[in-house]
Amino acid sequence: MPKMPLQVAAVASLALAACATPGAATSQPTEIQESKPMHDARYTYPDPPVVTSGELVSEGDPAISAKMNYKPVEWPLRFEKHSFGPRCYDTLECHVIYDNFKFGGDKPTRSSASYGPDYLKGWNGSYGAVPNFPSAAKVIWRSKDGTLHEAEIDIGEIFKDQLMRHFVPREEAADLPNGKNESPPSILLEVNDRVIRVYMVASVPTKHLQTPGNRYSTSRRDLVLVKTYTY
Repeated sequence: MPKMPLQVAAVASLALAACATPGAATSQPTEIQESKPMHDARYTYPDPPVVTSGELVSEGDPAISAKMNYKPVEWPLRFEKHSFGPRCYDTLECHVIYDNFKFGGDKPTRSSASYGPDYLKGWNGSYGAVPNFPSAAKVIWRSKDGTLHEAEIDIGEIFKDQLMRHFVPREEAADLPNGKNESPPSILLEVNDRVIRVYMVASVPTKHLQTPGNRYSTSRRDLVLVKTYTY
């Protein structure tokens, strides 16, 4: 059953702009590589860099902090549930099924280049929280040359260690109530013509403000490229 309201589901469906097309796969992955660099993209290193000095995040009311039992965060950071979000670019049709939920529409999708270099900026999973882990994500799409593809992306296998992917060093991670980071990360799946990429965005509170002068910049939410498949 869907884990989000129908209104949110509709937004996800429109954002994906995909449709299901039955048929046999016409190609298999020819390349699987972790953290494969992307030309002119910033998803394999932090940009801007993680701030580890300067203005400290306010500790707030000491009495409240004491009641919340702030401790150094358990390390490494792990997760037991996650949100999920797919996006399609440069496809004639595209459909993703994950945790028995269908994301889709029936229109061709624009190229990522048409959105500019920051086309993935601010992307978060809209479907959640999903317990680790359901069956593999099924992707059926038609690349811009008209070729039909079908693939299963095993999210559980990719993240079997249940470790959050992020760029924050241990010494910069802020103390948290009972030492636990209970913010579920987003696992994101991009279909882009003949390429599928899997990312993670995890919220990691920091000791220093990440934007000088901005008292709300108390954490990092970096988009981290984890896996690439080429068809």
